[in-house]
Amino acid sequence: MRSTRLAGLLAGVAFAALACGTAQAQMSDNVIKIGMLSDRSGIYADINGEGSAVAARLAAEEFGNAINGTKIEIIVGDHQNKADIAANLARQWIDVEKVDVVADVPNSAAALAVQGITKDKKRIFLMSGPGSTDLTGKDCSPYGFLWTWDNHAVASSTARALVEQGKKSWFFITADYAFGHSLETEAVNTVKQLGGTVKGSVRHPLASSDFSSFLLQAQASGAEVVAFANAGGDTINAVKQAAEFGIPQGGQTLAGLLLNVNDIHALGLDTAQGLMLANSFYWDMNDETRAWSKKFEERTGRKPSMNQAGVYSAVKHYLKAVQEAGTDDADKVAAKMRSMPITDMMMKDARIADNGRIFNDMYLAQIKTPGESKAAWDYFKILKTIPGEQAYINPKDSGCPLVK
Repeated sequence: MRSTRLAGLLAGVAFAALACGTAQAQMSDNVIKIGMLSDRSGIYADINGEGSAVAARLAAEEFGNAINGTKIEIIVGDHQNKADIAANLARQWIDVEKVDVVADVPNSAAALAVQGITKDKKRIFLMSGPGSTDLTGKDCSPYGFLWTWDNHAVASSTARALVEQGKKSWFFITADYAFGHSLETEAVNTVKQLGGTVKGSVRHPLASSDFSSFLLQAQASGAEVVAFANAGGDTINAVKQAAEFGIPQGGQTLAGLLLNVNDIHALGLDTAQGLMLANSFYWDMNDETRAWSKKFEERTGRKPSMNQAGVYSAVKHYLKAVQEAGTDDADKVAAKMRSMPITDMMMKDARIADNGRIFNDMYLAQIKTPGESKAAWDYFKILKTIPGEQAYINPKDSGCPLVK
């Protein structure tokens, strides 16, 4: 009897070892390699950059930096806001470095280039920074997942809030590339649908330092709202210079169609107070967000942007899918990611649509006055929650050929 039990135990141990070995063998090269491709030196470095790499590392650490005995490795690169550099890095990472997943990639032109490469080479692409709806529209991919926000969600939510306040005439100052064009289009569509008008628009080069000529045109238009269809350093420079020109003091409302908490920190409440914005994350929403943001701040010296929180959420969900699937095979992991709800400190039971759009909640917020703020980074007043089904384009209307 004892020998029978011993044989059974040995068989069980052998089976467990075989199962563990199988799980590890199913990983393509004994490492799960994540390439964090970001803007580490330009206008989006503050809202993505090294903070995105920190967020990814925090996600990996929750798995002990390994899954089924297979090490998780994170490498970083700077695309310098150039689509060709982004494409070359992604291609080299996949072909030479054997990267399993590319993540982050702020800048829509860069992301669209990387989307094509990861689609062709069957690699997972986790986006938390680009906003073009083409990424989940005509240029969607079975391996591409757009986390956090998109141009439709942030622009239409902000435009709707202001038009409903009676501010119906608009002028746009727009970054002259795919992201800015898309952001303006989404806001214009919402303004016109609600009975508003557009008095004009101008386009500026990426990473502009002087907005004076654009602001003078906006001021002369007499529009009730001067909207900035740009992001990062461009928005910060434009809003600061608008205040210097006396535009808000003259009665025109400034609207940043994409603002992060980091932008408000750079602007200061004296300049930013009263601005409306839509975000998918704020560090001070609840105990979970505060606890995670504290860990992030201990490593970076600042609170996380929604983009950086989105990187954490995306990487964590990817790793959970790898763990559940027992493999880093892109097709199997993508299927598992779609089948599992996204639940973490940022999102609760969010779902992934067929076009790769994550349907998370958005939050309409207003920037506090200096008197309302109680401490550093205490900037947002959350006005309302916008469910994902309202914030994002219906996948059936997205133009993505993957939608059934």
